[in-house]
Amino acid sequence: MLQGKVLIIDDSPNVLSALEILLSCEYKTVKTLANPSQVISYPDLDSFDLILLDMNFSASVKSGNEGIFWLSEIKKIAPKTHVIMITAYGAIDLAVKAIKNGATDFVLKPWKNEDLLATLKASYLLKKSKAKLPEKIKTGLQNNRPIIIGNSKALTQVLLIVEKVAKTDVNVLITGENGTGKELFARELHYNSPRANKVFINVDMGSISENLFESELFGHSKGAFTDAKEDRIGKFEAAHGGTLFLDEIGNLSLPMQAKLLSAIQNRYIVRVGTNKEIPIDIRLVCATNSNLEKRVQEGTFREDLLYRINTIHVEVPALRHRDRDIILLAEFYLKSFIEKYQKKEIQLHANAKNKLLQYNWPGNIRELKHCMERAVILNSENTLTSNDFNFQQHNTFSAQNPIRLDEMELLMIEKALHEHDGNYSAAASQLGITRQTLYNKLKKAHNDK
Repeated sequence: MLQGKVLIIDDSPNVLSALEILLSCEYKTVKTLANPSQVISYPDLDSFDLILLDMNFSASVKSGNEGIFWLSEIKKIAPKTHVIMITAYGAIDLAVKAIKNGATDFVLKPWKNEDLLATLKASYLLKKSKAKLPEKIKTGLQNNRPIIIGNSKALTQVLLIVEKVAKTDVNVLITGENGTGKELFARELHYNSPRANKVFINVDMGSISENLFESELFGHSKGAFTDAKEDRIGKFEAAHGGTLFLDEIGNLSLPMQAKLLSAIQNRYIVRVGTNKEIPIDIRLVCATNSNLEKRVQEGTFREDLLYRINTIHVEVPALRHRDRDIILLAEFYLKSFIEKYQKKEIQLHANAKNKLLQYNWPGNIRELKHCMERAVILNSENTLTSNDFNFQQHNTFSAQNPIRLDEMELLMIEKALHEHDGNYSAAASQLGITRQTLYNKLKKAHNDK
């Protein structure tokens, strides 16, 4: 039995009775409340770990606004208590609205006991595990390493997979949209693995030209080619005993894929200019924003390489699917940039939070970071409001909404990448430039944001 305290708020005696019987077998303390207006004066409300709250209390009203209102009142009194909404089947939109307003999760009527218990247990354990979250949010570091900030359901599910996989040595493929923080998840795998005290080597595959590919990854001997003035180890050797993270692996040409596959299969590399086989012991983690299975069907990515790197697949959720994590991240970046630019204390107004939650975030966490930095730099007050966030609608051009040449260039690149499912080579060919030029332009554009 869990030691937690649960409060159930519902106007149906049958619901209260059924839930009390069910949860009393799982939690040390279970209380019920039929009238939500009594919650304001309820003794020690903030001592409850979980509150199950109905969305509707008036027989003729099904808008869910009552539940949203009482959710707001509860969060004022007990901000750290996790609130799980109870809503009728088919009212998922109301549940999503509730989550955006501070609810932790939701259950549907009629519920399945095992599903309801699983939802509550996950929320309870999450609350306990997040007891130190405020300190993490302040620093963004844990044991001097970056951490992943958030407690949304989408993020928690991925982190559970990462935690299980980290203890093994299997190859992992991390996928997700640009700006979702795939490298951070790769580092999370490393720091939770038996190799945590060893090196983590990050290789940006999109920035390596084809003629330097072998030298960068496998190393070279002195005199192997014109500029090889001394022996040099490659990334595989540098990562020996630790983790090798190959970012943007979907951008490799077929010849480069073949060379990489050989090293992964044979577990040894050969430096350019030598014949000596050097054994390697690495944990391989790869990342891409491309659909590699589709690329395999198109003949632009080797199926055997995909099998090698994809023992376990981790899909990083887009920011728009992480609900309240948006606010946690915004507050983290707000504090970070206040310190960086030596600003006085700045608060995030409620209407600003609402605007951040309503935005779709096509650029994900990277875009949110740039938005917060810009807002802090330009702010001259002690509060950021919705007016401090003007999201560009790139698909609307007019005399009233002009666009610069560099912005148009970026739009063309992003459009080409979208049409070719993230394939840099195909996108570059369509645009009439080299793959390296495309990559450099895209990287510069994101750095300038």
